[in-house]
Amino acid sequence: MAFYEHIYLARQDVSAQQVEELTSTLTQLLESNGGKVEKKEYWGLKTLAYRIRKNRKAHFSLLNIDAPHEAVAEMERQMRINEDILRFLTLRVDALEEGPSVMMQKRDRDDRSDRRPRR
Repeated sequence: MAFYEHIYLARQDVSAQQVEELTSTLTQLLESNGGKVEKKEYWGLKTLAYRIRKNRKAHFSLLNIDAPHEAVAEMERQMRINEDILRFLTLRVDALEEGPSVMMQKRDRDDRSDRRPRR
C-alpha cells in the first residue's frame, strides 16, 4: 500500500462537529476499501487568500493515509460529489510524518504566553 497526505477544505457554514463527522465518514470509506488513516488533524477555520465558491473562510483538515490507490480514488470521487467540500489535495509521499504537523506546531508556538511584549 502507498502513503498519502490528504488535505481538504470544507465550507465555512458547516460546524466543526460536522467537519469531524465528515472526516469519520471518509475514514470509514477508506477502511472499507482496505486502507487506514494513520493521523487526523483539524486545523480550524482559517481565512482564505481568495474567495472559493463565494466563501472567504474554510475549515482545514489533514489526513495521513495508508491505503491502495483504488481506495483513495473512491474517496476523491465522493469528495467531488459532496457540496460541503470546497477543495482537496492528495499527495503521495514516501513516508508519513510522525507527531504533529507543521500547522499544529505553529499553533502550539503561538499559544505560548512566555513571550516578551513588543515595543
